[in-house]
Amino acid sequence: MPFKIYESMKVTIKFLGGAKTVTGSKYLIELENNFRFLLECGMFQGLKELRLRNWDKLPVDAESINAVVVSHAHIDHTGYLPRLFKEGYQGQVHCTKATGDLMEVMLTDSARLQEEEAGYAKKKGYSKHAHPQPLYTEADARNVLPQIKRWRYKQRFSIHPNVEVVFQDAGHLLGSAIVEVFIKGDAQTKKIVFSGDIGRYEQEILNDPTTISEADVLLVESTYGNRENDVSNLDESLTKIINKTFESGGILLVPAFAVGRTQAFLYHVQQLIQQKLIPDVTVYIDSPMAISASNLYARHSECHKMDFDEADLAQMLETKDVVFCHTSEQSRFLNTLNKNAIVISASGMMTGGRILHHLFHRLPNPNDTLLIIGYQAEGTRGRKILDGEPTIRIFGEEVPVKCNVEYFSGMSGHADRSELIRWLKGFSSKPKFVFTIHGEAEVMQEFAENIKQEIGWEVTVPEYLESFVLFDGI
Repeated sequence: MPFKIYESMKVTIKFLGGAKTVTGSKYLIELENNFRFLLECGMFQGLKELRLRNWDKLPVDAESINAVVVSHAHIDHTGYLPRLFKEGYQGQVHCTKATGDLMEVMLTDSARLQEEEAGYAKKKGYSKHAHPQPLYTEADARNVLPQIKRWRYKQRFSIHPNVEVVFQDAGHLLGSAIVEVFIKGDAQTKKIVFSGDIGRYEQEILNDPTTISEADVLLVESTYGNRENDVSNLDESLTKIINKTFESGGILLVPAFAVGRTQAFLYHVQQLIQQKLIPDVTVYIDSPMAISASNLYARHSECHKMDFDEADLAQMLETKDVVFCHTSEQSRFLNTLNKNAIVISASGMMTGGRILHHLFHRLPNPNDTLLIIGYQAEGTRGRKILDGEPTIRIFGEEVPVKCNVEYFSGMSGHADRSELIRWLKGFSSKPKFVFTIHGEAEVMQEFAENIKQEIGWEVTVPEYLESFVLFDGI
């Protein structure tokens, strides 16, 4: 039944995740007549206290939620969906066409990895649980897929007769979106803008983030809200790291998400080989879903600048210099390599996946190099390595970190501080509410201060489970 927004109608928001943390993004928007929808449905990662939230019952009854809208396919934005359906959610999941295709790959892969890791923990006996269980199974993940509703960029659609949504290109990941939500009342329409994850400007592959000019309420991500990620010396740094590793007789191990960073990193390596800045080298991409994800670039040309079809992409990706490891046997073979090779494996924050086996074998080797190219959340193995911890716990053992560790953030898919400010300056007027989200606590607070100083907006930094009244009668 269509609802009407009366004079006393309240529209509220509750922060169920992505508040003072770069993970578990979930934002519940509720209209007073009990229409509820989630922006994002992410899994918590990193710190144990955050991961445990995945196992708690959702603070809101899943059956009471009427719709879910997601900005892009990364697990910290979609990874809780199978659990939400398991708790009783029965509605649709709205996203862009490319995000829908990526979710089919990523959710089933996430579930498969959880099942494999639970089984491995039981076999090796390093879990404190006698029968360790995954958060959800592959069957649970597949239950989500029929409920995915795909939309084009700029296409206006309804999730309720009085609530409409438009996706705009965010330039962060294939299919990533800035979400515009229009809530129609008796006398006026109010607009909520959710940034999703904002991408970088002038990228080689993805489009620039779309400029948005108006919002009554704005939720803006703040992953790199307090730092600049210089890309001017990216190729120079990569050339130096690769050549130094090969001169020392080692291999380069790169943790990277199979969607986004893998394709971007491979693009740069191939450019360096063509320019003869590094030697011809075999790049092993060890991720079961990398091929499927890569092929989606050919299918969704609206999301990027590249001009190729599926045949061109296949030729570019899988050649004599680029080898995809399809099976676990091929993955194990990589442990025998001892020089002049590049191994790219997921997950990017080293929280799970095949990368763990490579870390187990490569971290103790002083000739090898671990190159970290993406954001590492608090509590993840990647963050602990960057913080200089001498050993990292993998498969129940403390593994010494003796390899060379390199890091640069120029390849991150997230806008840095200046780029976020550039995007915010595209608004022609001041929103009523501005919330910084999806960032670590200190970063969010610092970014909020930067926004106030450079743009003149008052900014709220929400707490986990905090609620706000956005509109009190429209």
